[in-house]
Amino acid sequence: MEKSKVYFIKEITPENLIKIYETVGKKLSGKVAVKMHSGEKGNQNYLRPEFVQDMVKHVNGTVVECNTAYEGARNYTEKHRELIKEHEWEKYFPFDLMDAEGPDMELDIPNGKVLKKNYVGKDMANYDSLLVLSHFKGHAMGGYGGALKQLSIGCASSAGKTLIHTAGVTNDQKELFNNLPEQDRFLEAMADAASSVVDYFKGNAVYINVMKNLSVDCDCDGNASAPCMQDIGILASVDPVAVDQACLDLVYNSSDPGKDKLIERIESRHGIHTIEAAAELGVGSREYEFITIE
Repeated sequence: MEKSKVYFIKEITPENLIKIYETVGKKLSGKVAVKMHSGEKGNQNYLRPEFVQDMVKHVNGTVVECNTAYEGARNYTEKHRELIKEHEWEKYFPFDLMDAEGPDMELDIPNGKVLKKNYVGKDMANYDSLLVLSHFKGHAMGGYGGALKQLSIGCASSAGKTLIHTAGVTNDQKELFNNLPEQDRFLEAMADAASSVVDYFKGNAVYINVMKNLSVDCDCDGNASAPCMQDIGILASVDPVAVDQACLDLVYNSSDPGKDKLIERIESRHGIHTIEAAAELGVGSREYEFITIE
């Protein structure tokens, strides 16, 4: 079996986002959804719209996001739209809050380890292809956040996020924190949900991970820790498992002393298990060819 190709470019610039996308060689056609994180109110680490505007225009894309399942500025449509405006997401390109109005789209997961269905924003039906543009960093629950998290929790509606976080017990937000499962089941539910979105787009997807502002906390944290490592670079692939695995390998192999904090966050949440489970589901491969471009 041929290894997945993961491309890497060290300098993090808007121009290099386009360069690495072009190097991947997968042209996204039709109506393109660009999945990004809108950034919780107060978060200082998320990727800014002005940084990605040229990339979004290059693919003629619409940036897409969904509501959250926890208290904050993004858990209901009205509040989330205010934050989207505050963070200037609509200043440069179209923006679609995919689950702004119900009913959700239901995706079947016949071979899921934990979940047999996933709920995503219904507007996903409007798109032909997907660019997942992720800020790689730590995460309080998943250990780390990258392409697989964007595919799973990121594309899920509020109900879908609740279903993932409770490992299939409930999609009722009010019951979320009463039904938190054993950690590996949550991570496997994330992998299940990611697989359903990958299957939906049938290979019409590219995954770009930006390794900057490397905090132990996610962009969903309004009071996130400051970055603990120096920026590393941009990675891209048509394989979400491979691109996440390559990012983890770069962290582990780094000489940056700050990596210990990020590794502790990843390992204390068993973050690698999301990658393991996704690989077992056939989402992608952990074996990859690492190709550096200038």
